[in-house]
Amino acid sequence: MHAQPMNDALTLHTLDVEAIRNDFPILKQESDPRLIYLDSAATSQTPDCVVNAMDEYYRTYNANIHRGIYRISEEATARYEEARKKIARFINARRSSQIVFTRNTTESINLVAYSWGSANIREGDEILVTVMEHHSNLLPWQLLAQRTGAKLRFIEITEEGLLQLDDLDRLLTERTRIVAMTHVSNVLGTINPIQDITAAAHAVGAKVLIDAAQSVPHLPVDVQQMDCDFLAFSGHKMCGPTGIGVLYGKLDLLEEMPPFLVGGSTIRSVQREHSIYADPPAKFEAGTPSIAEAIGLGAAVDYLRKVGLEAIYAHEHELLEYAHQKLSDIEGLTIYGPKPRQKTGAISLNLDGIHPHDLAGVLDVSGVAIRAGHHCAQPLMQQYDVIATARASFYLYNTLEEIDRLYDGLLTAKKIFTRRRR
Repeated sequence: MHAQPMNDALTLHTLDVEAIRNDFPILKQESDPRLIYLDSAATSQTPDCVVNAMDEYYRTYNANIHRGIYRISEEATARYEEARKKIARFINARRSSQIVFTRNTTESINLVAYSWGSANIREGDEILVTVMEHHSNLLPWQLLAQRTGAKLRFIEITEEGLLQLDDLDRLLTERTRIVAMTHVSNVLGTINPIQDITAAAHAVGAKVLIDAAQSVPHLPVDVQQMDCDFLAFSGHKMCGPTGIGVLYGKLDLLEEMPPFLVGGSTIRSVQREHSIYADPPAKFEAGTPSIAEAIGLGAAVDYLRKVGLEAIYAHEHELLEYAHQKLSDIEGLTIYGPKPRQKTGAISLNLDGIHPHDLAGVLDVSGVAIRAGHHCAQPLMQQYDVIATARASFYLYNTLEEIDRLYDGLLTAKKIFTRRRR
């Protein structure tokens, strides 16, 4: 969907940031220097309510699900399935059976590429992706193309870091079988016009998979409004635990798809020579799943709903506006990607003469945690003719004062490396 600018009245004071910060154990730790965590695009921090929900599972009803005919197993099953229902409501899926638990976004995309892709992609077909994709939404399609003889095609980007959509009519043809694209770039923060592209893809009969790892945590996502066929995201980027991800799919597609992994829980009946598989989502959840992690993700969804995605988006926007204005004063600093109104809370940058890894090291000494590298998006780095960038990413618990600390750290790095060059 188009991410429309939120109400201008929703500014920083919409969130009680100090109260929110008090919900996160790691942000309450006393340290010198104080931790400034600006790497939520990689992994967000985890609030007490999520830790407590997982702790309660292990302490009071730790049992396998869907099997035991005894109290704590039935409670574990109920909590696990309730988490699925919460996630379905969170993204406005019609049914909870459209929610498949995986380990992460990467596994969700691989599931679609191997299961749906192997059954539907043939030699001469085309797979359309964008040049800004995370490797997790590129490599599975590369392998599928290599296995089947299909062709990968790319939507390019403009200098501002927006998708170049003038060629979309040429790129979408009767040979296009699937469009796999990110909702929000993990490097640039660019919010892509998903709903428009999905409509164009469906007009030529193509399916659409959305990598929503960077959007579901930061802005309202409605899969019915988007009309995407598949959508993937991860728990650890939305205040949840690691080891749990989600694949949403339209039910008719999930029903037609063969299982990706097989084993316990995926079957209805097993004979010596053949088996009948269960309905989705069970047929895609082989073996004992990440029970505590799913329950923890359900708690994270409750937390984000309570805070409000609109308020989180507005908060990040004000942080972005301030950061763009503040950091642009630094001579020799380049910010990649679009203006704040066209993205979520991530800023990728380079400072002349300083490798991003060195920059991150200097900032770490002052307690500022950022990410440096190619961010699993090497084709995008090549597009900008850089080997890496430094990336600061914001979330609901960050403050304007922390951006000041980032600014001071960048100036310190500039002074250090200026002296060294002399």
